[in-house]
Amino acid sequence: MVFSVLILAAGNSTRMGGENKQLLMVGEKPVIVRSTEAFLEISGVKEVLVAVKEEEKPYFDQLLSSFTKGGDIPVTVIPSGGETRQKTVEQSLAYLSDEAKYIAIHDGARPLVRKEDAARTFASCQTVGGAVLGVMAKDTVKIIRKDGLIEVSPDRSTLFAAQTPQAFKLSEYRAALETAKQEHFDFTDDAQLFERTGRKVAAVIGHYDNIKITTPEDVKIAESLLEQME
Repeated sequence: MVFSVLILAAGNSTRMGGENKQLLMVGEKPVIVRSTEAFLEISGVKEVLVAVKEEEKPYFDQLLSSFTKGGDIPVTVIPSGGETRQKTVEQSLAYLSDEAKYIAIHDGARPLVRKEDAARTFASCQTVGGAVLGVMAKDTVKIIRKDGLIEVSPDRSTLFAAQTPQAFKLSEYRAALETAKQEHFDFTDDAQLFERTGRKVAAVIGHYDNIKITTPEDVKIAESLLEQME
């Protein structure tokens, strides 16, 4: 297998008060460094691309090279900050190597992803064509109406909370993306592209500690989880 890993780190960090969450320290390493390192020891990964805002590229170049220099898997920072997640991914595809057969997309703000979980996701992707890492829902989920009243409570045993990485056969992902563009759909979750076009996506059960850092409180939680993992 030949996987290209795309790490998305071009968000606005609005819920962090404007502070770039990718640069916050978790266990004496920046968030983005931990998110990147998780993929550098997985068989089949041929490159890691980190998508950032164009004006931030020089800083991320220096930061990531100081941690990943000399490794077997090249890490490349690319300027690819679209208006939405889907547009950022679309722009980033132009930077993939010609050898890439599969793409894995990961949130830069998930620094605690386990390499064994990522590897299982990649293996499922090869079998099915698409795979998403995640966990079963712990809480009962309510679907509410626009007026704020509860409409229905889905069966919790069928609810899967998607995380990242999410991996796909590259040719199929490109085709699904093109369909979404033609139909003017813009998704916040990469697997939705596959789902909408009738393509299969496997659910890979991971760990609850693969949290996404979106608020200042999440940094403290990540620190605590890291201590338990180590």
